[in-house]
Amino acid sequence: MTDAVPLAGTRCPTACPPPCPAACPHPDRHPGTRRPAPPGTGARTGTLLAGLLRTARPKQWVKNALVVAAPAAAGRLFSWPALTHLALVFALFTACSAAVYLINDARDAAADRAHPTKRHRPVAAGQVPVPVAHAVGGALAVLAPTAAFWLTRPPVAALLAVYVGMQLAYCVSLKHVLVVDLAVVTTGFLMRAMSGGLALGIPLSRWFLITTGFGALFMVSAKRYSEAVQMAGREGATRALLTEYSPGYLRFVWQLAASGAVLGYCLWALEGGGVPHADLLPWRQLSMVAFILAVLRYAVFADRGTAGEPEEVVLGDRPLTLIGVAWIAMYGLAVARW
Repeated sequence: MTDAVPLAGTRCPTACPPPCPAACPHPDRHPGTRRPAPPGTGARTGTLLAGLLRTARPKQWVKNALVVAAPAAAGRLFSWPALTHLALVFALFTACSAAVYLINDARDAAADRAHPTKRHRPVAAGQVPVPVAHAVGGALAVLAPTAAFWLTRPPVAALLAVYVGMQLAYCVSLKHVLVVDLAVVTTGFLMRAMSGGLALGIPLSRWFLITTGFGALFMVSAKRYSEAVQMAGREGATRALLTEYSPGYLRFVWQLAASGAVLGYCLWALEGGGVPHADLLPWRQLSMVAFILAVLRYAVFADRGTAGEPEEVVLGDRPLTLIGVAWIAMYGLAVARW
């Protein structure tokens, strides 16, 4: 924003000494003064379309890749019909999540302006008007489940409708309810993982659901713990519940969730341990090592209070990325029975 700067030879005719400060209470009395541009205007704020795209959080779209989890576990990922269906589900989930982000940012615009980093979001900064964010978000929230009803299996459409309804309820009120807010965000991850199986008619294993659910809770609670640690004693926290959750409680939650995820995965890996197999190596059991190492490595960032967005933690730490690649390789070999 351009400060009001009086031109040479002009001064305020009342109380301000020359030069008049930018916060002058009567800038209209300054002849020739350059008036500040209202927020949300000018080339520096970018276009409305760019603001809408930023509000849709493109970096968060990687979470929707969870739609391939169930088909990959079942060994039904690499076929053209499967890839086509999963790409469609990915796009529909992206539209649903974008709708939630737009409506959430429109509702939280005033609070976000007090946050040290969220004040730069397009809606809070004025680049995207609040009514526009509400309108586009509402349209996507209706169109995405409707399109899913015509283009995919009915269970997927129902899942998307429930997801949108639950996330909007979270934006309105559930994010202010202790523990329920953690459950809602965790369920959103679980629904992404379930959608791929529902799209291809794949039965979902109980161990798959347990491991995915606890893994999601681990990352969600670790992120909240990090936010609580970083915002402790600072003004501008936009999550009201951060003042009600103690760091000790959130630490307990992510430690409990990490234990549940590891236990569920190990039980899945050992479920067929006594059954003869023709694999070159017991990849199913060996994958436990990589999975546990990944959880332990992620816990380092959680313990430091730096576990922000899960995708940024995983992709931003090279050892964790390499462990993840090794786990994917062993998991894939187990599914392919090599």
